[in-house]
Order: sequence, then C-alpha cells, then structure tokens
Amino acid sequence: MIDPLGWILSMVAHVDPITRTLLAGLGMFCETTILVGLLVPGDTIVLVASTGVENAPQYLGMLVAVVGGSLAGESVGFLLGRWFGHRIRASKLGVRLGESNWLRAERYLERRGGVAVFASRFLPVLHSLVPLTVGMTQWSYRRFMAWTAPACLLWASAYVTVGALAAGGYRHLAAQLHWAGYLFGAVVILFFLGTMLIRRALERREGHHWEAERPEEATPPPPE
Repeated sequence: MIDPLGWILSMVAHVDPITRTLLAGLGMFCETTILVGLLVPGDTIVLVASTGVENAPQYLGMLVAVVGGSLAGESVGFLLGRWFGHRIRASKLGVRLGESNWLRAERYLERRGGVAVFASRFLPVLHSLVPLTVGMTQWSYRRFMAWTAPACLLWASAYVTVGALAAGGYRHLAAQLHWAGYLFGAVVILFFLGTMLIRRALERREGHHWEAERPEEATPPPPE
C-alpha cells in the first residue's frame, strides 16, 4: 500500500537541495514584495520545501535563503514606496486593494513605529503594505532594516524548523508506527493554528484603534 504522505515527502526530498532552497527564497521574495505578496503563499512554499531538509548544512542554507528572500522582498517594497509610492497607491491595483488598508498601514506605523514594522511581518495584508508605506515616510532604510530583519529571522526560523523537524520525525517513525502520518499532520496543523492565534491576538490588540478611526473616515465635513 502506497503511503501518500511518505510519497510526497520523498518527492520533495528528491528535488535538488540547491534548487529547493532557491525556490523557497524566491517564494519569500515574492511573498514579501508589495501586492505580489497578496497572491503568493510564501509560508506554504517554505514549509513544504523545509520538509526536504536532511542535515545541518541544508537547514542553514534554507534559513539563509528564506531570510534573504524576505529581506530582499521587503527592500523592494521599501524602495518602491520611496520612488513610486503615491503612484502605486493611486493606480488601479492600489485602488483595488482598498483605501482602508492603506490608511490602516499608515496609522499603524504612526501609532507603533518600529513595533509596527516588526509585527506586520506576522499580519496578513500588512506584511506587504507596511514596507511600501515606510518607504513613503522619512524613515531611513537602515532604521527599517533594524526592525524588519529580526522579524524575518524569527518567522523563517519557525517555519523552517517546524517543516524540517516534522518531516524528520515522520521519516524516523514511519517504519515503526502506523500513525506517524497523523502525528506529522497534527504537528503541522497545530503550528498553523498557533500562527493564526498569534495573528488574531495582534489584530485584536490593535482592533479597537482601527475601529475607532473608521467613523472619522466616514464622517463628512461639517457644512460651512
């Protein structure tokens, strides 16, 4: 009987390690680049690619590629904001994204400063908008990197480690335990649930500020 999970992990493991690592880095570059990041599931790409990690050099290579791809993507977002930010915001894609999301990114940055840059890496939509929004301000690139680099390292370490350990544990136990696949699935599901809870907690913490600001956006100016 064919083990579907073992077959998938075997397919990933048989991909050339360099190719697999470069694809993960490219996925993260796209995931953190403005607007493109709203379409590319970088977290899934990294998690799947990390299941092929078999030793310490591959782990370190994957970690470097994912962090490097993240920082490169966020750097592109920052530079696009510095050079073309207002044009992008006024473009069809920018309008389609929604003015409320642009305002949300702006006010989050004004209110939290560097903490907003760090936390945005773990928040949907904002992780793509904040780098561009920062580029539209007076922030220096060095200051932006000082806050976003630790967040990218933390994010990458979590995903690469979970992918590598879960797959490694499955390979070790598959021949001994019939329920090894369920264990692998449980680890991955718990990880995704944990990241979801963290995102919800961050959003909830700022939610009352965003809700309080909405009425101001919708309130028309008083008659003269």
